[in-house]
Amino acid sequence: MKPTLRLKLVVSSLTVIVITGSIATLIGFHLIEKGIVREAQSKVTLDLNSARLIYNQRRDNIVNAMTYTAMRKFGIIQALKNGNRKILLESIYSACEEGGMDIMAITDKEGRVVIRAHNPGAFGDSQAHDEFVKRAIVDKKSVAGTEIVSREELLKESEVLADRIRITLVPTPRGKNYYERENTSGMMLKAAVPLFDDTGELIGVLYGGVLLNNNYEIVDKIKDIVYENVKYKGKDVGTATIFQDGFRISTNVTLRNGKRAIGTIVSKEVYERVVEQGKAWTDRAFVVNDWYLTAYSPIKNIKDEVIGILYVGMLESKYNDMKRDSLWMFFGAIITGIILSLAVSYMLAYLIVRPIQQLEHGVEALAKGNFDFDINVRSHDEIGSLEESFNKVRRELKQTYNKLQGKIEAADEDLKKAYKELREKQELLVQKERLASMGQLSAGVAHEINNPIGTIILYSHTLRKEFPEGDHRREDLEMIVSEAMRCKDIVRDLLNFARQSRVTKEPTDLKKLIKEVFSIIKPEAEVKNIKMDAQFDESVPTVMIDRIQISQVLVNIMKNSIDAISGEGEIKVNITLNKSGEDVEIKVSDNGCGIKHENLSKLFTPFFTTKDMGKGTGLGLAIAYGVIKMHSGNISVESEPGKGTIFTISFPVNKVENDSDISINGLYNTSKT
Repeated sequence: MKPTLRLKLVVSSLTVIVITGSIATLIGFHLIEKGIVREAQSKVTLDLNSARLIYNQRRDNIVNAMTYTAMRKFGIIQALKNGNRKILLESIYSACEEGGMDIMAITDKEGRVVIRAHNPGAFGDSQAHDEFVKRAIVDKKSVAGTEIVSREELLKESEVLADRIRITLVPTPRGKNYYERENTSGMMLKAAVPLFDDTGELIGVLYGGVLLNNNYEIVDKIKDIVYENVKYKGKDVGTATIFQDGFRISTNVTLRNGKRAIGTIVSKEVYERVVEQGKAWTDRAFVVNDWYLTAYSPIKNIKDEVIGILYVGMLESKYNDMKRDSLWMFFGAIITGIILSLAVSYMLAYLIVRPIQQLEHGVEALAKGNFDFDINVRSHDEIGSLEESFNKVRRELKQTYNKLQGKIEAADEDLKKAYKELREKQELLVQKERLASMGQLSAGVAHEINNPIGTIILYSHTLRKEFPEGDHRREDLEMIVSEAMRCKDIVRDLLNFARQSRVTKEPTDLKKLIKEVFSIIKPEAEVKNIKMDAQFDESVPTVMIDRIQISQVLVNIMKNSIDAISGEGEIKVNITLNKSGEDVEIKVSDNGCGIKHENLSKLFTPFFTTKDMGKGTGLGLAIAYGVIKMHSGNISVESEPGKGTIFTISFPVNKVENDSDISINGLYNTSKT
């Protein structure tokens, strides 16, 4: 059987992929190894710079502490001039403790020691030979740096310090040879600050420092800040060391027993490069008991002589594992890529014959009435032209179908719209008829019962006077009077609802109107600890409204808000223009109890109320609705139980009409009452 075209394409692609993948693998292995090593060396160099900054920062802290002591400590200058050693001792001892320093002392202007913080009995000796004191006297400036201090000098300051410099040197493979076996001097961060009197004359020198031997403050701070105390397989990823000459005096490199490798010696190669030549050194190195990627930098005294080394190192095994994992990941990616490429090659071979199959499927789809089946034209050859022709026929058929479908849907939408308008008109007609009947009934009832209620009130008042205070009959009559007065208020609301009220429009400043409404409502609101706030859009002009009736509408709405708020709350009024600029919108919002959804559609219906029996007639919002409608406006409400209510009133800005014949009653019935 002859090989198919698809098989030939797959074999050809696989050959190219294998050759390319093999070359990429070799190059990738080389780049990964070199890249990780280069990245590690760059990082250890940056870590050394960070360590140098931390080292220098500790030196600067010493200078700052001593400068502060010289300038701020109470009475130190005067005490030095007067020879008051007690005040001097108290000052430098406290400063020494606060600054975390091992020594601090004061000399006179000729370099003779006046007082020492930790050995006040040793004084009078000259420190003029000390390079720091000498420079402070000669240059009259502060000086700081690193210095080698002999045991004899340390004994003058403190026997404890003299004992701290005792370090037994530990021979190390490939390390520099030392003839002595014990160290007899120390390395110190030291500073000297000149002291001046009020006239600017030099009167002495304040000097001090921190002994680095067996002091782990700096190296541990480097490990904490630079390496964040991260461990890898139980070992510290990063370490730091301070060398005096070529042996460790401060380090967090540990021996196999877990102790710090104090006294171990740097390799001869590093010593020659850093100490003897004064140059930095960066490379992998075997440090005590493991391989590290290391960086060494010379530590110099103020004479620019190399006296020690600052070292940082990162565990090499971590980067070796990273290289191995990266190589395996890269190799796996190459193998995965070859497999995926093989699959893609197979798919590409399949796609070459796919267009004909798509044309076949397209014809079948059209036959079944599927006009959305589109063929993606991938070429400009004969098959591509055939695919374009198929798509063109499909689009024309779909357009014809959509036009027919659109006509059917348009006819359906017209029917739905007409039905909706018919329902709305029917509901409006029913509402008008119901309101007209209620208005006529309200007017008749109000006129019929107003006079009897007045008679009841008159005779009740007369009878009440005939009974003394405390008589239960007098209390009964007072109850009759109270209830009759409430009936009279209800009758008044009925008359207001039913009577023919005219709208008298006049130019009105809404800002002033709201202030007047607030003055009416504010006393009642303050009793319930309700805050009131109003915001005005300055672009709102003076409007033509019936100021008194709109004021009554707003008072009614705000009183409802006060009733809806339990405890402390807030009522906000916001007056703006709508987007078209043709209508004014007044929003009255509160954070009260809100209104149930099923009651929203009934709010403006006469005699509907959600208040308790005896606390409302249900006519307030119905009257408000009528007033707003007489102003050619609209009133709506939004509410959610537990979150508050928003009433929105809108009416035209400049619509001036002859509205004198429009009445509230006219909105609810077709005849006058």
